[in-house]
Amino acid sequence: MNKVDRRVLKSQEAIKKAILELMAEKNFDDITIRDISNRANVNRGTIYLHYMDKYDLLDKIIEEHISNLRELCHSASEMTFQEGNYVWFEYFADNHLFFSTMLNTKSAAYFRSRFLDLVVQEYKVEVDVTEGKNQGLSEEVILQFFGAAVVGAVEWWFKNGMPLPPRVMAEQTGVLLDRNF
Repeated sequence: MNKVDRRVLKSQEAIKKAILELMAEKNFDDITIRDISNRANVNRGTIYLHYMDKYDLLDKIIEEHISNLRELCHSASEMTFQEGNYVWFEYFADNHLFFSTMLNTKSAAYFRSRFLDLVVQEYKVEVDVTEGKNQGLSEEVILQFFGAAVVGAVEWWFKNGMPLPPRVMAEQTGVLLDRNF
């Protein structure tokens, strides 16, 4: 297994943090590699050593978080919605800069779409339209409805400065999901 040098990890984390901070301050299109390198206190060449451009950098950050959320879903597969949601909301809180930036800026549409796709994908196994309270309903409508609700609740939480602790958000969204699945 390849071990990554701590200096490389430190540089990559500084670069990721820099672009997110800059996105909170200005439009993504207006951010330059020079802006990122200055904020991260690294040479421009260091950025290009790890990323093709700012789009590749942002895409890799998004993919990292989507992948982490997917892993959390799989590790929480035997949990109730409340317990599983708590794992997610703790992750959201621990990665506040990323999620608040991605859900509160004008350049967030791509991430929101990826996040919604992930939520829909993960809830797909929970939907049963052959019997029970969802019998006869369109599976796709149910998934889009609840996916949008979950993403909307997370957006609301960040836009309002996380007014409730992660556990309360997890419990309340979990109860709502349990009522309908």
